[in-house]
Parts: sequence; C-alpha cells; structure tokens
Amino acid sequence: MPQPEALDLVVVGLNHHTAPVEVRERAAVRAGEEGPLLAHLAQHAQEVMLLATCNRTEVYLAGLSGDPLAAFEGAWGHALGRHLYVHQGEAAVTHLYRVAAGLDSLVIGETQIQGQVKRAWQDARARGLAGTVLNKVAQGALAAGKRVRFETGMSDKVVSVSSAAVELAQAALGGLSGRTALILGAGETAELTLTHLRAAGVDDVIVVNRTAERARLLAEKLGGRACAAEYLHEVLPEADVLIASSAAPHYVLHGDGVRAALRQRPGRAMFLIDISVPRILDPDIAEVPGAHLHNLDDLTGIVARNLQSRRAALPHAGAIVRDAAAELYRWHLTRQARQRELALASD
Repeated sequence: MPQPEALDLVVVGLNHHTAPVEVRERAAVRAGEEGPLLAHLAQHAQEVMLLATCNRTEVYLAGLSGDPLAAFEGAWGHALGRHLYVHQGEAAVTHLYRVAAGLDSLVIGETQIQGQVKRAWQDARARGLAGTVLNKVAQGALAAGKRVRFETGMSDKVVSVSSAAVELAQAALGGLSGRTALILGAGETAELTLTHLRAAGVDDVIVVNRTAERARLLAEKLGGRACAAEYLHEVLPEADVLIASSAAPHYVLHGDGVRAALRQRPGRAMFLIDISVPRILDPDIAEVPGAHLHNLDDLTGIVARNLQSRRAALPHAGAIVRDAAAELYRWHLTRQARQRELALASD
C-alpha cells in the first residue's frame, strides 16, 4: 500500500525569536509592497499567503517548486538565512495554529494577531492565491485561535504590544495620570494604544498622522487632539511619552528634533517607545540627554510577567492546537485517499 504523502505546505519566515528588530525591519512589508512580493512568490508556488506584523514576516506556500529559503530571500532581496525558519507539512500547520492563537507572539495570548491572520488569508483569496490547502489551513488556524482564547481564559484580559508599551511607560514614569501622551500613527495599533493610554489615566492625548483626517477621526473617536504630521515638532515639547506605531519609508523623528523639544521643557524627561517595524524613530534619539528611547525588543520584562500570569493556561492551549492540527492532517489523508480512488476509477 503506498505511503501517504506529506501535506504540501511550507512556511518560511523570521520573527522576534530569531531576529532582532534591526533585522526584522529588513523584511518588513510597507503599504503597497504586498502585490510585488506576492507576485514574486507566486512564481515559486501555486498558493501563497503573506503574514506580516510588527514582530514577524512569514510566507505560507502550497504547491512549492524549488527552495523556500531562496524564494523568500529573492522576494526581499536580502540574505537572511540564519534568521529564517522553515516548517513543512504538519509542522507548518501547527506553527500557523500557534501563531493565530497568540502562542508564538511577543506578548503571549495577544488578540491582534487573530485579525492579522484573517486579513492575510482574505488578501490571498482576493488575489487568487489561496486554494484548497491554504483555505482549509487558514480556516482551521482561525478556529483553533478562537478556541484557545475562550477555552483557556486567555481572552479574559485583552493584551497586545500596545498594552505592553503603555505598561512600560507607566513603570518608567511612575504612572500616567496627568501626563500628556503623543501617538504617532492612526491605524489599528495606534487606536489600541490610545485605548490603553486612556485606561492608564492619561487625560491629554495628541494624535499625529501623515493624513490629518485619519488623525482627526481617531482623536474624535476616543478623545484627543489631532495634529497633522508637519506640526509634529510644534507639539512635541508637550509630550511626556511618545508611542510610535506607524509605517513610513524613513525616520520621522531624529535626535535633533527631540533635543530641541527638551530645551522647551527643562528638567522634564521624555519617554519614547517605537513599536513600528521598520522603526520610525531614529536610534540617535537614545544619545539625547533626557530622552529615553525603547523599541519592541525592550518589552521583554513586560512579556516575562505576562507569560508568568498565563503559564497555567499553556498546556491546555497546546493541547487544543495539537488536536486541531491532527484534525487537519486527517482531512489531508482523507483527501489523498479520495484522489487515489478517483485516479484508479479513471484508469
């Protein structure tokens, strides 16, 4: 009797476990770049899904021809070999299921990744790049992620990179009540950040964005002041804490700008956290006296505490993922058997 073939699925990528932020940003996906990247990857596989977040860039390939590492590096034009991981077959399924459940995130159990996986799959479908395998695997991942959150209690407290950044600011400043916060960006992560800042007691929030209208909409929705990006340096001296969560092709704030802002607030430090990938705050800000600059990789202390509080749920979460992955593999074996039966019947 012929041995069953492995599930035709490969994932190749890098994340916060395998690469520091300065490497991750070399494989970041900026707005508008998805099309060319997927077009390149589609030359190497029949089905392609691209998952890009602040902490990971991953490509899921079904019907692959050739080397997945070469396909990935060719798409981004960088030699990233030692930072990349490759999982095949059932291991690739298990990896995506863990990702969707928030078990592979910087902040264990974070909820934002579920929506990011869903949008990655929907984008692949809209481009005609998701077929039988990716559709089944992505649906299974989303279902497994939902089960993990609700059956283990991990959804009881919403956590994210945004909440960890706000917690870091709280610890550094001894609380945020009465402070002024500035958010660079007006997307989903910026909205989460503003929500957590409000919950932490921040009364005054300034939302700065390249598109002034988007800044205004977010400020009106959650309470705050909107500011167009060209006026950033005018409002910067007001900020006790700045959290950057936007996409830009270059640094939008440099050390000289922060130094000038600090001159207008003598004796009062400024706390800056860049949760963007690629980073949009110039690393030279760290050299400015009175400026305290942090990035995603500096959230490890918060992450460790978060993991400790959720450690009891991890065995149950792992069991759910394993069961869901096994169910997917049974689907694969059944599908293979049917294909063989059809092939024999047509002979």
